[in-house]
Amino acid sequence: MTPRRGRRPEGTGRAHPGHPPATARALGWIAWEPTPPTDQEVATTTSELAERERSSYLFPRHPGEADRLDLQHHALREALGRNSLAPLPSPARVLDVGTGTGRWGFELCWEHPKALVGFDLVPGRAEHPAGYRHVRGNLLQGLPFRDDCFDLVHQRLMISGIPLGEWPRVVAELARVTRPGGWVELVEPMVKPERLGPTTQRLGDLLLRQVAALGLDTADTVFGSLDRYLREAGLEMVRREEVSLPIGEWGGRVGSFMLSDIRAVCTRLCEGLRSRRAISAEEAADLIRGSTREFEEYRTTWTVAIALGRKPSRSP
Repeated sequence: MTPRRGRRPEGTGRAHPGHPPATARALGWIAWEPTPPTDQEVATTTSELAERERSSYLFPRHPGEADRLDLQHHALREALGRNSLAPLPSPARVLDVGTGTGRWGFELCWEHPKALVGFDLVPGRAEHPAGYRHVRGNLLQGLPFRDDCFDLVHQRLMISGIPLGEWPRVVAELARVTRPGGWVELVEPMVKPERLGPTTQRLGDLLLRQVAALGLDTADTVFGSLDRYLREAGLEMVRREEVSLPIGEWGGRVGSFMLSDIRAVCTRLCEGLRSRRAISAEEAADLIRGSTREFEEYRTTWTVAIALGRKPSRSP
């Protein structure tokens, strides 16, 4: 690019022969100073990295992950007809464990504008209802709340983050922070959808390798044991429901939500397979395209279990 002619700004002339060239700062070409991070910023970043190392969460961080989780929420809410099946007309204190984007908690907060706490490994959204609070932490290290604290403790879709062997301990921890007479609600899907075509079956088998490597459930053990976990944690009046979610436009609004969600899941996990050279970019694209077609052809569904239990009231 040819510089425009005109008067040179003061101090921007060429360096004289024999003199070291002036820096951009000395020549007045930049007006900002690099600001080193504060000790608190360094500590926060170090803590975040350490938390991720200790986490077993399956899905990589991605800009589109928030949209995917919101779609998942909308599909479940529409299929169930409400956000919670717990028989609590007006809970005063609610804990949402593994809150993700916070969408479930936000909506419950709008319905019951009291105190709701979202607990997750990553920060929540900056904009939220007035009664909503976010607490950061790793569930596998325990909950930082006192005993008998919440009317309702809700946890869903954590099969992708809790190792199989940790489930009884985690559910006991959820029960610990629930007040006597309060409820724990768990929502978890089967590991794989049902009625799969051959392409989708191959994709699912590849993805299960990643699941197994993290120590997560690969055989529907969690799905089949949710009510047992609640009973073993000392809860009573335990009940279980199941709902079958369609995947594909054939399933209407819920099916379309789930199609977008599952396609994003496959895309994120295929990125991990590609990074480890397990499959090529072309094979990943073919598997995702083929699966999308098969969801419609085979009318694929994904069954989700909802289990609830009440913490016994203390004897007088």
